[in-house]
Amino acid sequence: MLRYALALALGVSALALADYSATAQEKKGDSKTVEGKLVCTKCTLGETKACGHAVKVKEGGKDVTYYLADKGGKEKYHKDVCPGGSELDVKVTGKVVEKDGKKTIESPKVEKK
Repeated sequence: MLRYALALALGVSALALADYSATAQEKKGDSKTVEGKLVCTKCTLGETKACGHAVKVKEGGKDVTYYLADKGGKEKYHKDVCPGGSELDVKVTGKVVEKDGKKTIESPKVEKK
């Protein structure tokens, strides 16, 4: 009886460890880097009431827009894209989340090219 209990405990431990390592790999892989044109979501795209940022990217022959979850007009790179019509070549790294058909980059790290 003790052997069965020990085998069961060992099996449960192995499953828990396997699940933990798979979860850690998923979290590690969430970060993505995109390169494209940084624009103001209010002045260039006309999509928001307040200034914000988005990166326009070409992926697979299609235009894709990634919205940045940042401080909007208070970011140091905002003056490079506002007033409307201005664009800045950038590389942005962060966690991509899709909600309501829009792709958003959380905690974005923006590098000018």
